[in-house]
Amino acid sequence: MAEAAAWNRFAHWARFPARAVLALVLAALALAAVTPIAAGEGPAKPPSLVSAGPARERDEDLKLYGDVIVRLRHGENYYAVIADEHRRHNYPLHPGFAVRLPTLAVITSLLPAGALIPLSLAMLGAVLLAMLGAVLLAWWRRLGEEAGGADMRLLAMAGLFFGASLGTTRYFFVLHELWAGQLLALSFALHRPQRGKWVGAWLAAAAALALREHSLPFVLLMAAFAVWHRRWKEGAAWLALIALFAAAMVLHLHTVAGYVRPDDPPSASWLALRGLSGWLSLEVLSSNLRWLPPMLAGPLVLASLFGWSGWKSPAGAFGTLLYLGYGTAFMFAGRPDNFYWGFMATPALFIGLAFVPQAVRGLVSAAFPVQQR
Repeated sequence: MAEAAAWNRFAHWARFPARAVLALVLAALALAAVTPIAAGEGPAKPPSLVSAGPARERDEDLKLYGDVIVRLRHGENYYAVIADEHRRHNYPLHPGFAVRLPTLAVITSLLPAGALIPLSLAMLGAVLLAMLGAVLLAWWRRLGEEAGGADMRLLAMAGLFFGASLGTTRYFFVLHELWAGQLLALSFALHRPQRGKWVGAWLAAAAALALREHSLPFVLLMAAFAVWHRRWKEGAAWLALIALFAAAMVLHLHTVAGYVRPDDPPSASWLALRGLSGWLSLEVLSSNLRWLPPMLAGPLVLASLFGWSGWKSPAGAFGTLLYLGYGTAFMFAGRPDNFYWGFMATPALFIGLAFVPQAVRGLVSAAFPVQQR
């Protein structure tokens, strides 16, 4: 137990702050249990909402991306196609952030002819399955090198598989967030600067950023950690990636603006201000928690964050800020029909569940210390 206590963050806290955090955690879990999980216009029924069954009609977003890929296979220009398909599917073209970056559609269109037929799906599935294997292997190694990680490795890997395995669901293959979220989980695992290993993490994060701009918070946090710890070379690399992305995004927005017509309607605001329901809904519906009753699924999201916060290690600190940051953003941004945004955070989120028992034990022992006689 002495070894476990060294990486148990809360076990070393003073009594008053430990009691305050314990009360906060209990209140948050109770609130999460009664918070509605919502998608579209009303409360979600998760299994029917995101089931990958063969009889399910594809959501409009997925139809749009599939139709774009089909046309790109015939040699059409991405921006001309995306503008036409947005109008045909009644999607807005401005602001330009409503239009996805071309990376995933262009790459997918290079697969053998016949978009979204079994052969293409099999190839996409093989890539995502290989990525899942890479994520699992990378995290197995990182957990073995982190304080307390080796002790909790089997449970942590179970949590990781629970979160990341949804990435192999065929129904979601055309979603940019699915791919970007898996790449961010891989980048997180590959980032071991104490061993001089961060280039692989940089490459994986760069690929995620090329797919979806929602990866930017992850890259900003990586840059902040590198600068904070005075890893100047690494920090410069992350800042350079941010600059490259900014330039690419300016070009993307400028190109999209050239296709906008005066009669094109603007996008509805993404600032939905949904509060805790927004946070929990996006992450529950973008994970295997969607199969559980909301009164269990919601608290498990917050429990995962609590587990990360109790793990006193570089990974624990980064994971706490990362998932708290995405969760806070989801409280303010993201409409109910944007449930798939949660894919950005869920693949590695549930690693935190492995550290919940020790975090609870440490917090309770700090809040109510046993008096020595």
